[in-house]
Amino acid sequence: MSNLIATRAAYGEALAVLGEKNKRIVVLDADLSHATMTCNFAEKYPERFFNVGIAEANMTCMSVGLEDAGFIPFISTFAMFGTGRAYEMVRNSICYPGNNVKLAMTHAGITLGGDGGSHETIEDIALMRVLPGMTVIVPCDANETYKAIEAAAEIEGPVYVRLSRMPTAVYKDMPFEIGKANVIKDGKDAVIFTCGTMVDSALKASCRLESDGIDIAIINIHTIKPIDKEIVKTYAAKCKNVITLEEHSVIGGLGDAVAEVLLEEGGYRIKKLGVQDQFGQSGTPEELLECYRLDSKSVYEDIIKFLQ
Repeated sequence: MSNLIATRAAYGEALAVLGEKNKRIVVLDADLSHATMTCNFAEKYPERFFNVGIAEANMTCMSVGLEDAGFIPFISTFAMFGTGRAYEMVRNSICYPGNNVKLAMTHAGITLGGDGGSHETIEDIALMRVLPGMTVIVPCDANETYKAIEAAAEIEGPVYVRLSRMPTAVYKDMPFEIGKANVIKDGKDAVIFTCGTMVDSALKASCRLESDGIDIAIINIHTIKPIDKEIVKTYAAKCKNVITLEEHSVIGGLGDAVAEVLLEEGGYRIKKLGVQDQFGQSGTPEELLECYRLDSKSVYEDIIKFLQ
């Protein structure tokens, strides 16, 4: 690991680089370009950047017109508004006809912090993965974000990329392929399937678990949909004890996606760690992670309790 970089910052850099390589890329933002970091693209390619104002539904529908004209639109705002306020337009204007539009939404999850529960979306993965044809990606660090944005541009069809505000650790370079998870750490006693900001909590908790003689595997499920069914089945069979960890509601997110894969397999204990049917609240990212038991200490304690 190296210095801390927010995935939203990596998104802004990746988008600016991609804009040079691919002239079909256009970017739309709902008056938050200095927060979503699409300002990097706007500065380099002002003729391909559109600030639509605080009008997320209009932005979503405008992107379809640009796609129809031959462009590859990336639309950005806070995840709460891009997947929530504009949901019907995402469903009916992008996914229903299968349009080639990319939703790269930032400030997802409770680590948005001080803006509080009205802005902290913990439902977005559930909303996006239920849409037919939508690819859902949750990169864990800056390196994975660069690759995710490149991959999103190459996919023909709608893509949702979930990005965070909080700076997170940058890990050693890992392979990235849509629908193929990465084994971050091998183990045999239990497996943690995780994604995004929670990779850090999983790794730190695993160090404490190792000191207790518990050998934990950690799998980075960067693509929630299509999920890597084979790796889920393989590590569930190997470790028997299955844990999912996400900065999202335990309803409809990564935990349910993993459970769905294992539903017909049988014989596995599954513990879903995440936001337990609650809204977010105001606080620092560190305070909120502790409050919702997503910090490494709480994750360690909850895994110990599950395994007893």
